[in-house]
Amino acid sequence: MHFVEPSREVLAETLLAAGPDAPTLCKGWRTRDLAAHLYLRERKAAVGLGLIIKRLAKASDQATAKLAAKLKSTEDYAGLVNTFRAGPPALSPMNIKALDESSNLIEYFVHTEDVRRAVDRWAPRALDEAYSDALWDELVKRAAILYRGVDLGIVLVRPSGPRHVAKRAPVSVAIVGEPGELLMHAHGRTRHALVTFEGQPDAVALLQSAEVGL
Repeated sequence: MHFVEPSREVLAETLLAAGPDAPTLCKGWRTRDLAAHLYLRERKAAVGLGLIIKRLAKASDQATAKLAAKLKSTEDYAGLVNTFRAGPPALSPMNIKALDESSNLIEYFVHTEDVRRAVDRWAPRALDEAYSDALWDELVKRAAILYRGVDLGIVLVRPSGPRHVAKRAPVSVAIVGEPGELLMHAHGRTRHALVTFEGQPDAVALLQSAEVGL
């Protein structure tokens, strides 16, 4: 099943409901900045690559800030979000379904939660089992990269039983949670992820103080 299109719709609706000035879990960004980022990453490759390649990060941040600053009214903001919701430009690589799935499935889930969980009261969404499985599959593919900066072994565990060794080391910690919660933790939203830990207390403390994510 292809989950990116409905995930895009949910993210767009979440952004519209929040409005342009709502907080997010992305450091220094309000919803207008997040919307600008999502719009540009499908139209300017440097914006998306700026999250991965450090030498492009400054240009990516500048482009995002410049566009966000232009969203002066609710109408401007809604127009940009609706353009994002309509999908990528015709010649965008994101129109290739395999690339769209690998690039956006996790991106859209995490950013939706970045808006939903940036308030005092929030609750996790009830996710379709097939959607959760798809999120798990994508997490498994990139878990080693996301936890590369942690000086511990990391085992990801779903309450239903599946587990994945993301990183091996003499001392390990198991992180237990539903796929969406594990994704939030792996992407650095550690204080907003509903997960539990299994391991030696000092190892768990080390994990909780470590830098996780890209």
